[in-house]
Amino acid sequence: MVNFKKNIRPAVATPLHKDTKKWLKPVLIALVVAILIGGIVVWKTGALLSQISTNGNLLGSLGRMIPGVSNEIKGEKEGRINILLLAMRGVEDPNGGSLADSSMIVSLNPTDNKVSFVSIPRDLLVKDIENEYSSKINAIYQQGVAKGGIALGLADAEQKYGEVSGVPIHYTIVTNYNAFNDVVTAVGGVPIDLKQPFEENTQFNQSGVCDGIYFTIPTGKYETKTKKIEDPITGKVVRTRITAQYPICTPDPSSLECHGSFKLPAGPQTLDAETALCFARSRDNSNDFARAKRQQMILQGLKTKALSIGTLTDFNKVNGILAGLGKNLSTDLQAWEMKRLYEVYMALDKNNPQVIHRVLDEDPIEGLLYGKSDPTYGAVLLPIGENYDKINQLVQNTFTAPLQANIEVIQ
Repeated sequence: MVNFKKNIRPAVATPLHKDTKKWLKPVLIALVVAILIGGIVVWKTGALLSQISTNGNLLGSLGRMIPGVSNEIKGEKEGRINILLLAMRGVEDPNGGSLADSSMIVSLNPTDNKVSFVSIPRDLLVKDIENEYSSKINAIYQQGVAKGGIALGLADAEQKYGEVSGVPIHYTIVTNYNAFNDVVTAVGGVPIDLKQPFEENTQFNQSGVCDGIYFTIPTGKYETKTKKIEDPITGKVVRTRITAQYPICTPDPSSLECHGSFKLPAGPQTLDAETALCFARSRDNSNDFARAKRQQMILQGLKTKALSIGTLTDFNKVNGILAGLGKNLSTDLQAWEMKRLYEVYMALDKNNPQVIHRVLDEDPIEGLLYGKSDPTYGAVLLPIGENYDKINQLVQNTFTAPLQANIEVIQ
C-alpha cells in the first residue's frame, strides 16, 4: 500500500520555480478565456432576455439554476402546464400586424405523459377586458399592448383565453412571421406528409381598391357604395342612391404573396420557410378550422426538426434560432422557467407522449361554436349555449375526452 504521507512537502512558502511557471501560464490563459466566454454568454443571454421577456431577471434566473434550488414552474405541481401561443404578422405590417392570426393553448401533462394542442379561432367574439364592448379574440393582445405595453398585452391575453378555455394560462409566447421564417430556415425546413394534394388559388390573388402601391393594375370594375332612401312616413325603402365608386385593381404578378396560386403535392416533403408560411396561412379554399389543423401539423414538424440532435449540436442552426427569436418573440417566461419548461418537454418527448389535437369549430357533430354575421364586427363565431361552459369542459378534460374525429392526430 502506498504511503502518501512521505510524499507531502512541508508547508513552507517557496518561490515559483521554472517548472511551475510552465504549467501556470496556460492555466491562467485558460482561466481568462473561460471568464471572457462566460461573460459573453451572460451578456448575450441578458441581452436576449431583455429583448424577449417581460420578466427578464437574469440574476434571479441564474440563482434558480443553482443545483438544489427549487425550480418548479407554474402548473408543474398540479400536473398540468398551460402555455398560450399567439402568432401574428408583426407590428411593422400595416394590415393588422398585431392581431393574432392564430392562437393555440398547449398543455403539458408530465404525469400521464401527454401533450394537448387546442386551437382557438381568431373570429371568436368576446367581451373586452375593461369595458362592455366586444372584440374578436385576436384583438385582445393588441388592445393590451396599446394600453400598457407588451406586459399588459400578455396579461390580458392570459386572462381572456383563460376565461374562454376554463384553465389557467401560466405563460404566453407571442411570435410573428419573421421569427417563423428565421427558425424554419435555421433548422433546414419543416417535414410534413400530406395524404392528398393541397391548393389555395384565391387567397393570395385577390383584387382590391386601387391604391397605387399594391393594387395597381385596373380591372375596369368598381366598388360601389350606396345609401338606402326611406319613405319618411312608411319607413319603406323607396330607392337606392349611389354615394361613391372606387376603381378595383389587382396586384402586379411579381408582388403576389405565395406566387398567387399555391400548391403542394401529396406525400412526404420538406417545406422551406416561404412555403411553410403559405401553407400555414392558407384559408380561403378551406376555412379557419382547417388552417388551424395545418398549423398544428407544421408545429409538430418544426418541433421534431428543431429538437433533433443534428440541430441542437449545430452552432450555426442554434445561433440562427436564437437570433430569430430574439428579434421577433415576446414572452413572460423567465430564463430559468424556459430552461425548466424545456427539460419537462424533452422528458415527455423522450417517452413518446400521446399528442392530442383539438380545434374549436362549427362541426355539426362535435363543434362547440356557431357562426353569424354581425353588423359591427362582420363574420363572427359564438359559443353554443351563449357561454363557455362546454368549451371549459372540453379543455379542462382534454387529456381524457374522446379524440376529435375530424382532425388528424400527428405524432
